[in-house]
Amino acid sequence: MTELLRRIRQTERDLEAALADWREAPKAARAKAVRFTKVVRAEQKKLRRNLLQHIRSIGLLYWLTAPVIYSMIIPLVMADLFTTIYQRICFPVYGVARVRRADYVVIDRHRLGYLNAIEKLNCVYCGYGNGVIAYVREVASRTEQFFCPIKHALPVPGAHSRYARFVDYGDAKAYRQKIAELRRTAGES
Repeated sequence: MTELLRRIRQTERDLEAALADWREAPKAARAKAVRFTKVVRAEQKKLRRNLLQHIRSIGLLYWLTAPVIYSMIIPLVMADLFTTIYQRICFPVYGVARVRRADYVVIDRHRLGYLNAIEKLNCVYCGYGNGVIAYVREVASRTEQFFCPIKHALPVPGAHSRYARFVDYGDAKAYRQKIAELRRTAGES
């Protein structure tokens, strides 16, 4: 397990280095990173489903659940707003680097030529929703690493990437030895 954890940590460091390089690239260059040729765009457009056909093909239950799905925009926007305010006020006090929201909230699929207006709206919504959740999770994981970097007694499914660095449950000696280092590195990716 120790060797596996070492390899996971090295892979995480490699991934973070690659992301840091990508972040350093000018935003305009990143936006131009995926450009389709005119031929590809024309082929994509041919595969776009007619809006009226699309509306007719969606079952009644889908339409009835749409307001429920889209009502989630309210808590998502609130989480986005409060998380941004929280980290702007608190992270400087803790000495924790702020999370770049733009690294998590990525909205780009609406540019795909094979999507109709409804599919594009859905893609924007999902990109925003999942991005906000990832952003909130990263802010929360940095907070947890700063204040309580202790693993739980039972396995946690889908634990965040920082969790493997935390000290084992019940290991008081390791906690006292590592707490300062874990707090110091809470802002690192």
